[in-house]
Amino acid sequence: MASLHKRETVDGHRYDVRYRDPAGKPRKRTFQTLAAARSFQRTVETDMVRGDWTDPSKGKVTFAEWWGTWWPTTQGLRPTSRARDESYAKNHLLPHFGTTPLAAIDHTAVATWIAQLSATDLAPATVVKAGQILGKTLTAAVHAGMLRTNPTDHVKLPRVERREMMFLNPSQVAELAEAIDPRYRALVYTGAYCGLRFGELAGLTPARVDLLHRRIEVLEILTDVNGHQSLGPPKTAAGRRAVPLPRVVSEALTADPGTLAGPIVFPAPQGGYLRASLFRRRFWQPATERAGVEGLRPHDLRHTAVAFWIAAGASPSEIARRAGHASVVTVLDRYGHLLPGHEDKVNDALDAMADAARIRPTATVRAMDAP
Repeated sequence: MASLHKRETVDGHRYDVRYRDPAGKPRKRTFQTLAAARSFQRTVETDMVRGDWTDPSKGKVTFAEWWGTWWPTTQGLRPTSRARDESYAKNHLLPHFGTTPLAAIDHTAVATWIAQLSATDLAPATVVKAGQILGKTLTAAVHAGMLRTNPTDHVKLPRVERREMMFLNPSQVAELAEAIDPRYRALVYTGAYCGLRFGELAGLTPARVDLLHRRIEVLEILTDVNGHQSLGPPKTAAGRRAVPLPRVVSEALTADPGTLAGPIVFPAPQGGYLRASLFRRRFWQPATERAGVEGLRPHDLRHTAVAFWIAAGASPSEIARRAGHASVVTVLDRYGHLLPGHEDKVNDALDAMADAARIRPTATVRAMDAP
């Protein structure tokens, strides 16, 4: 337990609170007033009992020092995610908090920082991601005993308005496929009917296209981090999947004998893997303008595929499997408004329940009145 000691000094009295930390090391903290000393004494005793005590010296470590210690130990991040988080730290976290001791980063400091970021021209999603990375960094500090609590808890982040998805109809898909460079005509059909992500399309090899069993096996995805391309497994287990292959896609893939003859189904013009930025600028944007669908993103082909699956009568669980989502919740959240007739089905079921409730009381009364 902590003990309180009063001592005389040249300018009055001082009050020392002495205690031993969980490791048995003697600790002392001095206060000018008795009230402050007693308050600290109660706090440190409570923290010791609850196991919440943290070494005050660790809170003096600056945010930059902690980032440099903790960040190299992080695991399980994809190369793209690691590069993204490092960029956010370099551009947003370290310039603001780098020289600040961890113990000085409180709820107000975090809320002020979020407000300052929000007042700039940064997109709300960027501000949210920066806040999340700060939260993750300080959560690690809590687990390491550097902080008692995470000051990012309960800090309100800006609302992110989801960008409206664009959907093509089958005629528009065909027009876009005709408008794009013939080498990527099959890419348009594969994206629009199989729902593969761009990295899955760019990393697709002929060995993964099973024309006999009418399916595409998605076992790799291409990532591009700071100009370095690499082929690796999908981010989640659900991303590793077999996607049914409609005839329209099979015909597009086999229309040119060379499409499935090389090492990559959709290679770059000079060989090797496609780069998303160059593909969009050189091939995609001109094609969307010619097809009259300006503003369409390559990822909107994936949204289009989901819309087609819904129109064809696929259930949410089947859509989740085809798209590589771990849960149908994602499907319902993003595409629930496209599910046909769900309002009528619910209303019909509710009316049937109400009708049954009106019938049963009448039957009960008649049974009681019977002799």
